[in-house]
Amino acid sequence: MSDIRYAGFWIRTLAAIIDSILIMVIITPILLAIYGDDYFKGSLLYKGTWDLLLNYLFPAIAIMVFWFYKSATPGKMVLHLKIVDAKTLGKPSVKQLIIRYLGYYVSALPFLMGIMWVGVDERKQGWHDKLAGTLVIKEPS
Repeated sequence: MSDIRYAGFWIRTLAAIIDSILIMVIITPILLAIYGDDYFKGSLLYKGTWDLLLNYLFPAIAIMVFWFYKSATPGKMVLHLKIVDAKTLGKPSVKQLIIRYLGYYVSALPFLMGIMWVGVDERKQGWHDKLAGTLVIKEPS
């Protein structure tokens, strides 16, 4: 197990940025087609059903599908990162993936401290990883 290369804070942040840009490229034109330029004006946090579906439900489903089938999001795949079970280094269970996703909310609530924890943890686990029993590792190139 000593040859495991844990994915640290910055590479995981880059993966998240890649994923966010990809989701934005897909969702923004659809939202503009539905709501027009007014979508970006005003102070309402919720613009309607399509806003809820495209900004919250679609990304959650897409992330879970990628995690289940590829053990990574597109950003992680580009950077050769993989989500694994912390004990076996195998594929995480569906239960672990659900806990991991919900754990992001726990990690983000106290000033993103659970996410920043990746930078100081010995195995580079955020709180969401610890809750789910997962690791993010670098795959051999």
